[in-house]
Amino acid sequence: MTIAEVSKKYDITADTLRYYERIGLIPPVPRNGRGIRDYDERACAWVEFIKCMRGAGLQIDALIEYVSLFQLGDASTAARKQILMDQRQQLAERITTMQEVLDRLDYKISIYGETGFEGEAELR
Repeated sequence: MTIAEVSKKYDITADTLRYYERIGLIPPVPRNGRGIRDYDERACAWVEFIKCMRGAGLQIDALIEYVSLFQLGDASTAARKQILMDQRQQLAERITTMQEVLDRLDYKISIYGETGFEGEAELR
């Protein structure tokens, strides 16, 4: 697939795809005889993985390290797992915080629904 096709399929700009490759967030993409990026299934799988992880808020530096370790092979399995576990813990903490904010918003909205603006006499 061309970079334009991958860009459209994953809703990521071509510039972002080039940037991800340049900083090591995705492994180098194979190129055709004319030197043009030719995304194969493996490259697309990396794009999809990174998009998912970034969408969840995982840190770029951690993902770059993960990709680098992945390229080293089986010897880096424990280190890769640790990165994923650390990122999972951080994500779980963000989810907890976001749930608290959502609960607070729901409460504030319910005040407006029950009594109107007068119900918000205090900032809670």
